[in-house]
Amino acid sequence: MGKSTQVRLVRLAWQFAACLPLAFMFATAAHADLRLCNSTSSRIGVAIGYQDVNGWATEGWWNVASHTCETLLKGSVPSRYLYVHAIDYDRGGEWAGESFMCTTDRSFAIRGVQDCPKRGYKRTGFFQVDTGEANEWTIRLTDPGDGSRKADEAQ
Repeated sequence: MGKSTQVRLVRLAWQFAACLPLAFMFATAAHADLRLCNSTSSRIGVAIGYQDVNGWATEGWWNVASHTCETLLKGSVPSRYLYVHAIDYDRGGEWAGESFMCTTDRSFAIRGVQDCPKRGYKRTGFFQVDTGEANEWTIRLTDPGDGSRKADEAQ
């Protein structure tokens, strides 16, 4: 290998080394997302509700396999209070609550929570999750025998 080739290789090595901190910074940057982990032994369907700058919204259905996690919304959590409704596809039953919002049987994104049946939607009960204004949040659904219907945790 000639002297000029060695010099070029050394320059390339230094350029590469200089870029490493920048690459590492981007690779480890935190992504603020809303995630749901299905800690049950069943497949589940999940719908969420939230209030953002445009008003109330409900979205669904995400199909989440047993013992897996899915990102439901990318970016910062849209509001302090989130609402969740989930269906156990394998054993039946649901995770529901006293906050009523609109859903349908198929994939949906619905604006507004009033007059669901009049607008052609189902009126469905959601349970509330208080994120404490965190930028990212993971909701963990567990089997009924695990001591709680749901467990929420910030990350």
